Amino acid sequence: MRLHRLAVAALALGGSLSCGAAFRAAAAPSPRPFPFPLPTRPLHTSFVVEVNAKGQVVRVTSASWSPDGGYNRETYGNVLQIFIRHPDGSAETGLYRVRYDYDPRTHRIHRSVALLKAGGSWAHQEGAAVVMMRIAKRNLERRLQAERAARERRLPSLHHILHASPSPSPHS
Repeated sequence: MRLHRLAVAALALGGSLSCGAAFRAAAAPSPRPFPFPLPTRPLHTSFVVEVNAKGQVVRVTSASWSPDGGYNRETYGNVLQIFIRHPDGSAETGLYRVRYDYDPRTHRIHRSVALLKAGGSWAHQEGAAVVMMRIAKRNLERRLQAERAARERRLPSLHHILHASPSPSPHS
């Protein structure tokens, strides 16, 4: 009886190991090409941004664009969402230059940040990403409210529902 339990346990363990190995092999990502062609030339964008006391970008004050519109949109969206902080987690209010450099050989983007001027009147303003999220939430609430109102307008009135059925008649 004891040998039977050991054999069952060994089979279960061996089966789980082989299934685990098969799962790991199946879960390994296979390299797939990008769904769009990558740029073949170096691209550069540069932004001057105001950073608040929390390290959030408040606004972009100026930008230098590349000839690639898609790259410009991606880097602009990224610069509005970044936090600029010291390694210890503290932040310094100021005017910063943020550069994005794309290397077509490695397909990597290098981001560099440099402080141009410390201080600023925007130290206690909200970050751009926080403002954008609030606007998006408000727009979503408005859209859901409009959809709900449209659904309610399509429903028949209670009066129509209660008085629409025919009165009973005797069967002959």
